[in-house]
Amino acid sequence: MDKQEAYTPLKISLLVYQHLLITSLTLPIEMLRAGEAFAKSHLDKNQFRPLEIYLVAQEQQPIKNRTGLAIIPDCTPSDAPKSDLIIVPGIWRNPRPVVRANNALVNWLEQSWKNNSQIIGVGTGNCLLAQAKLLDGHPATTHWHYAEQFKRDYPKVLLKPDFFITQSERLYSVASLNALADVIVHIISQYYGQQAAQHVERNFSHEIRKPYEDQRYLEGAVDKHPDELIAQIQFWLKNNLAGEHTLTEVAELFGLSYRTFTRRFRHATNQSPVEYWQQLRVQSAKELLASSNLSIQEVALEVGYNDQGHLTRVFKKYLSQTPTAYRTIVRRKLFG
Repeated sequence: MDKQEAYTPLKISLLVYQHLLITSLTLPIEMLRAGEAFAKSHLDKNQFRPLEIYLVAQEQQPIKNRTGLAIIPDCTPSDAPKSDLIIVPGIWRNPRPVVRANNALVNWLEQSWKNNSQIIGVGTGNCLLAQAKLLDGHPATTHWHYAEQFKRDYPKVLLKPDFFITQSERLYSVASLNALADVIVHIISQYYGQQAAQHVERNFSHEIRKPYEDQRYLEGAVDKHPDELIAQIQFWLKNNLAGEHTLTEVAELFGLSYRTFTRRFRHATNQSPVEYWQQLRVQSAKELLASSNLSIQEVALEVGYNDQGHLTRVFKKYLSQTPTAYRTIVRRKLFG
């Protein structure tokens, strides 16, 4: 980074509109500010670039939202800055009315992309990117509940519902707040280096998470498998661990007989649905044991087991240790 670039602020813009998911607005701001504060005290001043953060709205008036907190825009698309990074927050409930009401923001996203901005779409906020045609022919993800509607509204987008993060050049889409946090850590590493990113991750991501590079769908990389229906089912299973559905009921939910479901699932993933769901539950239990103060019984219920004994039997089978022993070891590594 040359001296002239070092003194140039990094301009971050976040779109704001009615029905936005306010945590997808505040979380990245807090994380970016934490990265900036760390960098300011640890980087040489010739390497440090301060942040300028803007809220961009269709009109210059307060945004009503479900929390009652006041969201006051800084600018509209007509006077918004040329931005290094733009974040498009998630939307509560059906995104279609929000998309229809914010045509100026859609047009500004299209222009900003041409001006070399990085853009992150969150959950159903990705509908605004799709409306701007930025995702046509590229991979994207969204909130699982609106995946089918997204496919109908934007058929040219290569929807990847089994991934929580996709990347296509400077475009990122995420399906959840945890995935957004992972991408923000990745962005902070680009801006301020790995030490700053690790500092923010320690303070904001309490659970053990996979690195951003390990969990994204990167355009041009080889996909896990081409069976889109099985990918949808995998995504559904990840988000319904605590439910009471049997795998037979899951197959019926997606219009498959259990026999066809099992055959297609094994062909796509090289493992049975039972094995896959068991692995998901074990992984989720490991994360809860490491990051929460839930009792072993509560962890068992959270991941879909009826009682603590069932979870203990599974842990002994897969990890050769009890949940209590696992928690002791991993917390010693985390906090020792």
